[in-house]
Amino acid sequence: MPKHISAIVVALILILGFASPVQAATPRSSWVENEIYQYNHPFASQLPQELATKMQKMTASPFAFYRGTDHIFYRDMQTLPSSDFVNSSTSAIWLEGDMHLENLGGMRDSNENNIFDTTDFDEGYLGPYVWDLRRMAVSIMLAAKENGLSSSDAQDVVRNFLDAYLNKMSDFKGTNDELSYRLESSNTNGVVRDLIQKTSDKSRSSLLTKYTQLNKNNNRIFQTTSELQPVSSSTYSDIAGVMSSYIASIPTSKRYNNNYYTLKDIRLKLGSGTGNLGKYRYYLLIEGPSSATTDDRILEMKQEGSSAVAMAFRPPEVIAVPGLLPTSVYGNQEGARVTIAAKAMLSNTDPLVGYTTVNSIPFMLHEKSPYQVDFDYKLLTTKSKFIDAMGYAGKVVAKNHAISDKDYDAAIVSVSADKEVTDIVSGSKALFKDEIVNFAVDYTTQVEYDYKSFVNAYKQGVTL
Repeated sequence: MPKHISAIVVALILILGFASPVQAATPRSSWVENEIYQYNHPFASQLPQELATKMQKMTASPFAFYRGTDHIFYRDMQTLPSSDFVNSSTSAIWLEGDMHLENLGGMRDSNENNIFDTTDFDEGYLGPYVWDLRRMAVSIMLAAKENGLSSSDAQDVVRNFLDAYLNKMSDFKGTNDELSYRLESSNTNGVVRDLIQKTSDKSRSSLLTKYTQLNKNNNRIFQTTSELQPVSSSTYSDIAGVMSSYIASIPTSKRYNNNYYTLKDIRLKLGSGTGNLGKYRYYLLIEGPSSATTDDRILEMKQEGSSAVAMAFRPPEVIAVPGLLPTSVYGNQEGARVTIAAKAMLSNTDPLVGYTTVNSIPFMLHEKSPYQVDFDYKLLTTKSKFIDAMGYAGKVVAKNHAISDKDYDAAIVSVSADKEVTDIVSGSKALFKDEIVNFAVDYTTQVEYDYKSFVNAYKQGVTL
């Protein structure tokens, strides 16, 4: 066991009998049922039907279950052994936190570049860099199996993902290249390039047509559908009342005049995503750059809670694990935490990213982009397509980690992540890849056990 692991953690590992970074997967039905209930039940009182939708979505496949249960992953990170390739400098860097294939996508940044990047930062937090790699590696294994690839081929895809990550981190070491690095149509191929090109085909008018309409007074308002529901007058008033707080959360250098943020309509958005179902999500229609109805903007306003990553640093309380993100960094406002995480890990960030609080509930706001295209892993129908796409995913995760280190805010992360990761893995790439792949193979089996436990409980009508 490497010297950099604390004596307390070493003692715990010896007591529990962990001798390597892999622990044999095992069925644990009661534990899984309880974990899902404890995490989700607080939302049953506010949006019970959304919570029911979440549970139904998670029955679709082990991948869908994994996507909706990042809290289980981080409960396991709390007790599973650390990595031989983590030291004090690499144990507290910015993590995306819920790194999986469907949190990647095509987008347009604020400088009008169409790119492939990370699309969600709700779980953004500090932790060991390998946690993002582990979580993505398991998602690759699950998606590859669902798409008909063999375990051996899936492991090759994971190794390629890791190679791309390590090579890009090495490229970044000693340079500032990460600050301008982006994946666009000129330096991508295959499914990823197709995705970026779809981004360029999108338009604001199409998004407005999809969600809004002009009323008899020629004012733009939201449509009312099964997924877009009117809010009560009190909720409308509460949200309108915190718009000034949201505007104030945007740096003055990126802030538009107040007319830009004039609130025109609100809807409760239902059915979006998986992991966040049960939390409030609103769409806000605002004026935009002019009084014309053609350039209105749609804001997505998402309820935020504690990052699931933080669960890995909670009880048992005898373990003193460093690396927690001090609440002072984000003023104990979880919407602010997500805002900071997005700014740390993205270049040319959406200028409408901000946060506010409604009735003691923290929210993060950003533009519902007309140009975002979600990544569809079901298009990866062959090993070569999978390898190609996940090579780009490795580069994205490397960029996330490298750009969010001391380059972003040295008061939060004081080291150069690209240097520290490159140095600690140097000369041991094969061992590093073996460690992550072995973890992914074993943990994929654990997810499959947990999924089976969940589906059985769901079918039996257990309250989850």
